[in-house]
Amino acid sequence: MTEQEIKQYYKAAMDSVNLINKGQQEDQTNEEWADILDRNQRHLQIVVEKEFWTDEDLTPFHNAIAVTA
Repeated sequence: MTEQEIKQYYKAAMDSVNLINKGQQEDQTNEEWADILDRNQRHLQIVVEKEFWTDEDLTPFHNAIAVTA
């Protein structure tokens, strides 16, 4: 992957991190939030397992994966 592609991948993963960190919104049911959390955490788990990372800080990804509903 090119440096630009890695940056784009990182940015997309940070969108998941930010969504998780924002937490459950008032207009979301517990079921909806659990689904959103699950989908984004699975996405991040796939992301951290990629082998193209160089010196990017993956700590936010790991922290978001650890969030519980």
